[in-house]
Amino acid sequence: MTDFTHINKQGNAKMVDVSEKEVTKRQARAHSSITVNEIIYQQIIDNTNKKGNVLNTAQIAGIMAAKNTSTIIPMCHPLPLTGIDVQFEWDSTQAPSYVLNITAIVSTTGKTGVEMEALTAASATALTVYDMTKAVDKGMIIGETYLESKSGGKSGDYKRND
Repeated sequence: MTDFTHINKQGNAKMVDVSEKEVTKRQARAHSSITVNEIIYQQIIDNTNKKGNVLNTAQIAGIMAAKNTSTIIPMCHPLPLTGIDVQFEWDSTQAPSYVLNITAIVSTTGKTGVEMEALTAASATALTVYDMTKAVDKGMIIGETYLESKSGGKSGDYKRND
C-alpha cells in the first residue's frame, strides 16, 4: 500500500506530509453554475428577494467556504489563503431559464495547492443561491462544478480544455 499517498502502513487514511515541498505562489480557478427561473432571476438582479441580497450573501459564503475547506474535506491541509474572489456572470441565452455562472479564484503562497478551496468556494456559492431562493422554486439546477485552471507547484500549470 506504499503506492498510495494518503494511506499509512496500516492501510488507514493519513494526511500527506508536505514539509519537504517547495513554497510557491499558487492559484486555482473553479467554475459552478445554477439555473434559475425568470422570477428568481428578476429577484436577484432587482435585489428584491425576501432573504436579502442573494449574490452578496452567496459571495460571502463562497469566501467563507474556501477559508474552511480543510474542516470539511478530510485530507486538505489548512492553508493561509492570500486571496479569494467570487465572480458572477449571467447567461440569458436560454430564457425563460437563466444561468448564473460562478467563478471562484483562490490564491496562496505555500507548499500545496488551492484547487479544493476554489472548488469548495464555487460549490458553496451555488448552494447559497439555491438556499436563498428555494422558497420561490425548488426546481433550480446546480450545474457542473469543475477546475478551470491552476498554477504553481510541482505538477505545474493546468488549464481545462473545453
